[in-house]
Amino acid sequence: MTLSEKECREQYLNNGNPPVIIDAHSHLWLWQHTIVNGKEISQLPNGRSSFLGNEVQMMNPWMSDNYNSAEKFLANMDYAQVGGAVVTQEFIDGLQNDYLEYVGRRWADRFFVFGMCEFRKPGFIIEAEVLARRGFKGIKLPAARLIDDYGRIRIDTEEFMQMYRMMEQKGMILGIELADGDVQCEEVEHIIAECPNLTMVIGHFCMVTRPDWMAQVRLARHKNVYIDMGGITWLFNDEYYPYPSAVKAIREAADEVGMDRLLWGSDYPRTITAITYRQSYDWILKTTELTDTEKRMILGLNAQKVYGFDRLPVLKYVPNMSE
Repeated sequence: MTLSEKECREQYLNNGNPPVIIDAHSHLWLWQHTIVNGKEISQLPNGRSSFLGNEVQMMNPWMSDNYNSAEKFLANMDYAQVGGAVVTQEFIDGLQNDYLEYVGRRWADRFFVFGMCEFRKPGFIIEAEVLARRGFKGIKLPAARLIDDYGRIRIDTEEFMQMYRMMEQKGMILGIELADGDVQCEEVEHIIAECPNLTMVIGHFCMVTRPDWMAQVRLARHKNVYIDMGGITWLFNDEYYPYPSAVKAIREAADEVGMDRLLWGSDYPRTITAITYRQSYDWILKTTELTDTEKRMILGLNAQKVYGFDRLPVLKYVPNMSE
């Protein structure tokens, strides 16, 4: 069962305290041009990209200049009353460290930004140390991309462990996305055992629509491991809005590890080609299967605990002309 637009906003907003809404999984770039698994990814006009041999709508068509900039994202965030956002990285966008360093400094109250290394080649520990000196508070590891047609790079080799120990010592956060199911879970357990105080956030809601996704969820039984929902609307795209099966999956994961381990994320901008940015979270608001407290935890309070965000603005609701 779902609430109407008016009912859900009244229920969520009218209990005395402005809600904290934080997007725990988003992407920004000024230029997208890279190679993954020997195939090119490059920008095309009107928000499209040449993606691993296919043409896809990577962003909204009105982003015709193909700049996926912080300014555009902030306009979406303000409209949807999202106070802060975590900006992660992925090999398919290319390294965005220079731009994200600027974004993190320019809008320190609104963004937490991850740095990323070229993990596909030895010697990345030096890059990781440089990122730490540049002020990055998190490093993103697209671990699923390290298993491809050319072989497999384990994420618990000595060089990786050096990086994790450095991050643990400096209080940095590891953002990680894993291959489907339990393929890399043993390696993650090794990391956790060696670095028990390293905060880790597993992305893409553990690839919830793939077999054995709960193997990844169970990693969040460890005290410093969390799960973000980036891409959950993509994973349930065949069902489409308002994603009742996604709500059931949230409950299933929470029953296993606790609601305090789950962080909403949009996977902006890729997911808002199918829905609006506000719709990327208001399906959580509209469901009656979650309590008001649970909604507040998922939509912002958990992310605030993990990432900080102690100077978020209070954003008012601006009605649409069509309302």
